[in-house]
Amino acid sequence: MAILANWILSALTVLLISQYLPGFNVNSFVTALIVALVLGIINAFIKPVIVILTLPINILTLGLFTFVINAFLIRATAFIVPGFEVVGFVPALIGAFLLWLISTVVNFAAFPIKPR
Repeated sequence: MAILANWILSALTVLLISQYLPGFNVNSFVTALIVALVLGIINAFIKPVIVILTLPINILTLGLFTFVINAFLIRATAFIVPGFEVVGFVPALIGAFLLWLISTVVNFAAFPIKPR
């Protein structure tokens, strides 16, 4: 049940970002659901390999290069999913940061840490 809720919240986050960030366009909520699913799959399987390959630069930038990696993965998702468009690298980078920020806040609010 938590996975389904997280997926829907991620789709809502993508839809919210598309409403306020120029160059980050999503056609519908169904498209946002597909974007959240594809981005989740890409983050689960491809991102760990890329992070390991770019570990030296990630260490030098104190982890901030991860946002650049996320921006490229968002651009890759835009190439895969019809109805999702990211125009340029800067909207992808800002979108990656906003996606991280909003998802973190929403996940802490929706799924609080339970004491043991």
